[in-house]
Amino acid sequence: MSHHIVLRVIARILIPPILLFALYVQFHGDFGPGGGFQAGVIFASGIIFYALVHGVDAARRVVPSGLTHGLMAVGLLLYAGVGVATLLLGGNYLDYDALGHGHHGQHLGILLIELGVGITVAAVMICSAVTATSWPMAMVCCVRADQPSGRRRMPRSSPGRRIPLSCPKPKARSMR
Repeated sequence: MSHHIVLRVIARILIPPILLFALYVQFHGDFGPGGGFQAGVIFASGIIFYALVHGVDAARRVVPSGLTHGLMAVGLLLYAGVGVATLLLGGNYLDYDALGHGHHGQHLGILLIELGVGITVAAVMICSAVTATSWPMAMVCCVRADQPSGRRRMPRSSPGRRIPLSCPKPKARSMR
């Protein structure tokens, strides 16, 4: 995609504000609309936009799969860790009042929970998008030449048989 210079320049201009807006939605979520899920989706869309413009391999260099898998676990552990911390401090699970007195505990608890959700959602969406681009083409429905236009079929596979990487060729028909 090196010949799409305008697209690359526009992406270079748009991606930083997209990621910045995701952080705004993340940290403004406890005061208004937004929060972890929305911020995670927006952040992931910025990375996916980068992958669309520069290629999946370039996106994998920026955000390696090990990092996304680790962030999935970190986000989940952060969410669950807040709940366990509130239990250990004598409250109920996710009872934010146990984290501090009054509104301070509520604010800290919501901030940490939404951060965990945002990290997990962004990592899962990035990982899903990158994984979806690396599947073989045989996993995608393909149109057979001997079938009417618009009918699609999935290549069949049994446990011991490999799925071909291209659509199967139609069988020759006899003229009888």
